[in-house]
Amino acid sequence: MAIIASFVVPHPPLIIPEVGHGDENGIEETVKAYEQVGQAIAKIKPNTIIISSPHAEAYADYFQISDGEVGIGSFAAFRAPKVSFRTFYDKELVAKISELAKAANFPAGSEGTQKHDLDHGTMIPLYFVNKFYPSYKIVRVGLSGMPLIDHYRFGMLIKQAVNALDRRVVFIASGDLSHCQKADGPYGFKPEGPKYDEWIMKVFQSGNFGKLFTYDPVALEKAEECGHRSFCIMAGALDRASVTADVLSHQTTYGVGYGIAEFTITGEDPSRAFGDIYLAKQAMDIKLKEAQSDDYVILARKAVEEFVLHHSTLPLTPLLPEEMLSKRAGVFVSIHENGELRGCIGTTRASEKNIAQEIIRNAIEVASQDPRFPAIEPKELPYLDISVDVLSPYETIASVEDLDVKRYGVIVENGGRRGLLLPNLDGVETVEEQIAIAKRKAGIAEEEKVTLYRFEVVRHL
Repeated sequence: MAIIASFVVPHPPLIIPEVGHGDENGIEETVKAYEQVGQAIAKIKPNTIIISSPHAEAYADYFQISDGEVGIGSFAAFRAPKVSFRTFYDKELVAKISELAKAANFPAGSEGTQKHDLDHGTMIPLYFVNKFYPSYKIVRVGLSGMPLIDHYRFGMLIKQAVNALDRRVVFIASGDLSHCQKADGPYGFKPEGPKYDEWIMKVFQSGNFGKLFTYDPVALEKAEECGHRSFCIMAGALDRASVTADVLSHQTTYGVGYGIAEFTITGEDPSRAFGDIYLAKQAMDIKLKEAQSDDYVILARKAVEEFVLHHSTLPLTPLLPEEMLSKRAGVFVSIHENGELRGCIGTTRASEKNIAQEIIRNAIEVASQDPRFPAIEPKELPYLDISVDVLSPYETIASVEDLDVKRYGVIVENGGRRGLLLPNLDGVETVEEQIAIAKRKAGIAEEEKVTLYRFEVVRHL
């Protein structure tokens, strides 16, 4: 057997009558679609239901798989303690997914803190399943802060484990869409909200899961969604599977997007290897960009590759442009992978005898010592997008009026704490945002006063 079908569903607590006290009537279309999902699962009679939930345990660099014998939970947090759940975990499938992840050196498993209480992102789908079909076990997986393609790869491992154990499985991707659909919604109104919902529902209707990787990361963050990574795991679990797609409902009554879609697997289709297609395109794009890069970026890339592959420092060559060998400056080296930040480390003032050595030093540090990320591995090299910023000397300024978010980087300082943010970054549109982010990086509270500095950069892409 295998994964027979998958479903995208939302998780608004008010959809439960004991919680909504009538508010569920405002999303009647969603309720009816949810009952269709429950009835469809009852017809399939799966051994196991796998649920990816944004409200399960989540880590920045690890996919948590809930372990143990029994998952229990209730809506006590929503003043409905009598609505409770008790379900058994499919321990064998949990172990198999963890085993395959370990063999692939992929960061997923049942290690870490175990909270056996079921989250509402899991319980709400089960509420509607239980109406029609109670005879199943579950596997509950959380999301991570890793790139979207890694969520897809996690889904591929899940599919591999399901096939290895010959399970009859349904996959449920729990996740709300945008939370900023209306002015009176939980996050107010942002134009990115309705735009995201319209786009993602078209993706569901088409079944073209490859598009999940293409949405602008900045716009995705501004849309205030919580389900996109959950959908990517589901898509990976359907890798190379042909599907028929059916959108059952979409509502935004309460300012949050609730979308429900059904995907029935009809066979295998090698052309739907969306993860491989995406990675191949990423590698090709990086090669094309590399061919157009200047000496600053070429040097940074060679320094990263030399260190990652050979654990050695790239020797300096006299063939570099004279300005790189004779001038001194602070330098930042930034690395993105699959559209997301992979590291950024630099110096605000020159610490080496020339710009070239400054680049080499910082390239090595960003590849191996950025505390936010693990060291870069050789398999990542084809997908790294590298840029170099050469800084002008920074100067003290009197007020925020002397800043321009596109032209100037900012340094904030309070005592021994100092934070820096480069200029002209995607998603940072105001000076206030720029200062706030720099403060957070330095551990400076929003209300604390700071000394401000500004600098300009020459950015090499």
